[in-house]
Amino acid sequence: MSDGNGVALLQVVALTDDLPEQRLRRGQVGTVVEALSGDRFLVEFSDNRGQTYALLPLAAHQLLPLRYQSDGESLARA
Repeated sequence: MSDGNGVALLQVVALTDDLPEQRLRRGQVGTVVEALSGDRFLVEFSDNRGQTYALLPLAAHQLLPLRYQSDGESLARA
């Protein structure tokens, strides 16, 4: 299940803003591990060894869903 921004459970996402209090920077990649109430999601950030270094609730507007291949939708050209 996905929200209007395309954020879904187990979706790989990137941060859209720096979160200095959490020591996270814009562009860091995490995984949505739980859909919370409203437009909030629990996102896990882990290192290359799979060790979690941050787990926090974030709003959909703070997340950019990442895609590894085309979903078949055509993009409008300017």
